[in-house]
Amino acid sequence: MLFFSRTSQNSQPTARLLKVGAFVLLTGLLSQCTSSPKGDVVVSVKEQKLGIYSQGKLTKQYVISTSKFGLGDQKGSYRTPVGQHEIIAKIGQGLPAGAVLKSRRWNGEVLKPNAPGRDPIVSRILWLKGTEKATKNAANRFIYIHGTTEECRLGTPASYGCVRMGMKDVVDLFNNVNIGAKVVITKGGLPRDEKAAEAVYADDGSPSLMAPVTGAQPLEIAKLVPTAGEKKRAEENEAKAKQKAGPEKPVAKPKSKSHSDTKVAGQSSSKSKAKA
Repeated sequence: MLFFSRTSQNSQPTARLLKVGAFVLLTGLLSQCTSSPKGDVVVSVKEQKLGIYSQGKLTKQYVISTSKFGLGDQKGSYRTPVGQHEIIAKIGQGLPAGAVLKSRRWNGEVLKPNAPGRDPIVSRILWLKGTEKATKNAANRFIYIHGTTEECRLGTPASYGCVRMGMKDVVDLFNNVNIGAKVVITKGGLPRDEKAAEAVYADDGSPSLMAPVTGAQPLEIAKLVPTAGEKKRAEENEAKAKQKAGPEKPVAKPKSKSHSDTKVAGQSSSKSKAKA
């Protein structure tokens, strides 16, 4: 009896530690279960919009651009693949909106919307992998959802196959979807209700492709520090852009118009021609 009583007394601290450990583990599991899952994505070619869906309901939408070369998944076609995908990489976390991503790395530049003469990938990259036969080449074609400087062209097909978004919009999307989220690119419009969303997300059972091999960790890359060479190239690119744009001209004060200066809308003088 004495032996068992000593054993029970010595085991009390251990039992308490086990109870505390079990409580902490259970709390962690419950917090994971109760945390709200991030949404899936539908891209509408017809409307040139992208929507985030949570439990079948449209929660956010953005104006985007798909390919100016049309739709398809053929290699070298520069077309946007229609069908089912998933996000296999999120690149650019922590970078400022407008950060230039060259070969999926920040080169040190930060551009403003509609920067003259520039059309790089900026802000964030969400890399897509096709999950059916119609989209099987998407990953190897480097089909992304990414930010663009050409925000003035959003709302019309203007890309080279990717889905383009505004500089800040793509950051918001990046923060609201996870790796593994479904992305459906459809010719139709954005579904407005739960039933329509379920129809768009219907899985045909096609086997998914293997994601690009990138090491032990998933491709969720945090802020990338540019190398000395990348900084130098960024400075050279910025200098070239300024030289191409020319010196900033002072803004002239508007002159008061006289009756003789007034022109009828739609007419132009013989000296000037309309630009496309």
